[in-house]
Amino acid sequence: MSGDTPNELLVGQQIVVHIHDVAFGGDGVGKHGDFVVFVPFTAVGEEVEIEVSEVKKNFARGKPLRVIAPSPVRVTPECPYFGTCGGCQYQHLRYETQLELKRKQVADLFERIGKFPREVVQPVAGCPEPYHYRNRIMIRSQWNKPEQKLNIGYLRWDCGLVVDITHCPIAEPALNTEILRVRDNPPPKGGIKVVLRIPPDDWDVPRDSFFQNNFFLLPKLVESARVALMGSGANYLVDVYCGVGFFGISLGDVVKEFIGVELDKPAIKAARNNALRHNRLNGEFVLGEAQEMLPALLQRFPPQETSVILDPPRAGIPRSALQQLRDVRPKQVIYVSCHPATLARDLNVLCDGGVFELRSVTPLDMFPQTQHIECVADVRLGRVQVSEPSNHTPANS
Repeated sequence: MSGDTPNELLVGQQIVVHIHDVAFGGDGVGKHGDFVVFVPFTAVGEEVEIEVSEVKKNFARGKPLRVIAPSPVRVTPECPYFGTCGGCQYQHLRYETQLELKRKQVADLFERIGKFPREVVQPVAGCPEPYHYRNRIMIRSQWNKPEQKLNIGYLRWDCGLVVDITHCPIAEPALNTEILRVRDNPPPKGGIKVVLRIPPDDWDVPRDSFFQNNFFLLPKLVESARVALMGSGANYLVDVYCGVGFFGISLGDVVKEFIGVELDKPAIKAARNNALRHNRLNGEFVLGEAQEMLPALLQRFPPQETSVILDPPRAGIPRSALQQLRDVRPKQVIYVSCHPATLARDLNVLCDGGVFELRSVTPLDMFPQTQHIECVADVRLGRVQVSEPSNHTPANS
């Protein structure tokens, strides 16, 4: 038997694989004969001894046991829990390599899912603080029966158990102090989740409302959206999934008027407070479901002068909302996403038939050491327009 067919791979078997790529999600990609094997915490070019942990019809997964031939880009992780904790995937790689890897992964997704040319994806903007950057973390607690103790920390990468931690090197120092406080005053029982957060300066953010987790790269994120908005020449902005008003308020000086919509009631209240705090008086914020409110909001301004900024949850935009944008055809759509696969999928729908054109995708490493990446896509109204008229009637006509 050659050992090169999937039926011959067994859970628990130890094999040697050569890593030729790193997939989106962080796993190295190797082969056992012609069979694909995914191995975390590895680098391109490495030869690794692994234990097979899962065998499917078309692929297998393995746990790394020993790096036989390490890559020159491999470095020593700063975190003692790396390789057990599921929070980080790339601490074993030099930071420059992480950025190159993420750019390739985003380009792969846009080529495969979005059917866009790879060249549309720009180099990744790196974070000035690759460690100690997270301003929000979630700590879990779980009773460790074999050791008769309460584990307080993050989920392991390979199972649903909690790994016990005393600190987190990617969290801001103030949060590490909070971790110790939680450990000194543990939850009364296991299974409790504790969210630790550093509030941003000059922004009102309710406890459960969204705000970006990296203050250090936040100016670059705003700059990327600002460059896109100014490049379009739009005079009006519709901020969909506006949260506490961050983008509308940050970009409001570029346009004559803006409006934001958000389903989170405390966030909308905070957005109105934030607008006053930042003296941004040329906009308003409305409470409601984005998909339901979008048609009316798009009626507020002339489409040929309007930019729509989207910052949805990881699941992306409902197809019906994408169709509404295709029907109204605003001058520009700026799509901010922390999930490039759903971003590529949604932009494929938006740009179908040339109704819109994707000008550029700017990835920003808001999540160093991890698989995650933020992207800002600049989408403009296409040069080729279908013949049927839009249903839009400008409010000021």
